[in-house]
Amino acid sequence: MKTSWRSASLAATAVSVMALTAACGSENVTTPSSAAQNVGATAAAGGYGSVGATATASTGAGNGYGADGQQAAAAEPAGQLSVANNPDLGKVLSDGAGLTLYRFDADTANPPKSNCDGDCATAWPPVPANDATAGAGIDKSLLGEVTRTDGTKQLTVGGWPAYRYAKDVNAGDVNGQGVGGKWYALAPDGKKATLASLPGLSVRKDAKLGDIVVDKNGRTVYRFLKDKAWPKSVSNCLGACAEKWPAVGIVSANDTKGVEKKGLMGFTRSDGVKQMTVDCWPIYTFSGDTAAGQTNGQGVGGTWYAVSPEGKPVGAPAK
Repeated sequence: MKTSWRSASLAATAVSVMALTAACGSENVTTPSSAAQNVGATAAAGGYGSVGATATASTGAGNGYGADGQQAAAAEPAGQLSVANNPDLGKVLSDGAGLTLYRFDADTANPPKSNCDGDCATAWPPVPANDATAGAGIDKSLLGEVTRTDGTKQLTVGGWPAYRYAKDVNAGDVNGQGVGGKWYALAPDGKKATLASLPGLSVRKDAKLGDIVVDKNGRTVYRFLKDKAWPKSVSNCLGACAEKWPAVGIVSANDTKGVEKKGLMGFTRSDGVKQMTVDCWPIYTFSGDTAAGQTNGQGVGGTWYAVSPEGKPVGAPAK
């Protein structure tokens, strides 16, 4: 049985956590990696960082395919396929119009077979195979076709039949992601799209700010100058502020890379939310950052700044 590198040194982490607790005050709490919150998690359900409208088959009444009331439309040609970078899913396969392509868990890839017909095919229009071509970053040998029950030819990617989603209207929409627990955006290799695995917290070199801390989705992490770290961690961003600046959930110390270990721990806020700290300072993401690598929260209100690997506010005015 293989063991994840994130949990392999849990015992060693527990020892280091005990030492860190005294540094930030006895009320701080830690969570083992097996029970850690997702980075960016907040107390409210469906908070910042969720992917599109991750509806389930139960949303809306009717056919159970996630697009009730949609009318069947003529199949649009696939055109030249391209690779889009989604901040939550990584590399996602798109058609010539920029619409996300999906795969269905009830289908098979070896041999290729589509099990989406009737109302299902209305909600999830099959992508025609006849004119599909591979754009940059796509291995054309992975493109194929399967004959559907109605005799039409459907595009396959890595053997998986490809679909669009009726509720995706604009290029880049991923409203079909996770619908019914069976529909997922396609990666260029035909697998389910997923962001490259980053540690819970790591360091990115920004062209303007230098080394800054990012979460597991590559989003910039911030500090609030009105918070406190000593003698214990205190967040002063609550209520409406917390909606704009979601607290970074607790991350195991051995699920980090390049971040100073001193004062790297979690605590429970006055509103009950468990929040991560770097150098005992509470850390946040910014709702105005809609993609990995953005730093739109830098300097907001003269109180919000990106975090250095040592926990310092990058670019903050000297006191």
